[in-house]
Amino acid sequence: MSTEETSRFVRVRVDLVVEVREPDELTGAAVGRIEGDPELPDAERVHARSAVTEDTAEAIAYLVDPFDLVSEVPGVELHRASWSTELIDFDPDSPEWGPYDDDGEDEYGDGGEDDLQPPPGVSPSR
Repeated sequence: MSTEETSRFVRVRVDLVVEVREPDELTGAAVGRIEGDPELPDAERVHARSAVTEDTAEAIAYLVDPFDLVSEVPGVELHRASWSTELIDFDPDSPEWGPYDDDGEDEYGDGGEDDLQPPPGVSPSR
């Protein structure tokens, strides 16, 4: 592909931390979606139901759909998506949590405040 062809594609990375305050409500919604999916084979339905009732992260993964993030954006078509969920230890008051990866490095360098600028050619989101 030429640069002209590939420049139409944009990778969007989103990292969310959510607090599950009502696990039963979350699980119920995930099970409801599983039961209401007419295209899901029975064997997969049993497996999915078991997964979402045993693990709240799986329930969130079943309910959060990347297509929903871009389906209303004009002029955009989703070509590929992948996502995962995991239970984490999180303290919102801890200075350890910030715009950095698990290794202490931010997305653009070594974790310094001056490194929080996007790479060349990427517009800052403000």
